Amino acid sequence: MPTWSEYKSAAQERGSLACEMYAVVTSPVKPENLQANLPAHLEYQRHMEQQGKLVMAGPLSDLSGDNMEGVGMIIYRTESLEAARALADADPMHKSGTREYTIRRWLVNEGSFQLDIKLSAQSISF
Repeated sequence: MPTWSEYKSAAQERGSLACEMYAVVTSPVKPENLQANLPAHLEYQRHMEQQGKLVMAGPLSDLSGDNMEGVGMIIYRTESLEAARALADADPMHKSGTREYTIRRWLVNEGSFQLDIKLSAQSISF
């Protein structure tokens, strides 16, 4: 198996985007504290978004796709894994011990993104 740096270099050499981001999967530890920490968490997310560090965030379903488990995913855009970890650590949900997380580097190589904004209908679709 190549190291992360070797793989990223190879991806760049073959013409892939090789845009490094960081995927945080966050899970409840103390579900009884979620509502109390939600306003501060959402404000933190808005602040990260305004700074250009939060790419996307939201809940994940269970494996069936039918139910909520309280698991979420956050995608950060930062200069390093350490910087992404610092952002995750500072999230009020994690800082309070309400949620715990795992974090991984994510190398975005392929895909497309389309955004359709209808101002008068107040709708956005991806």
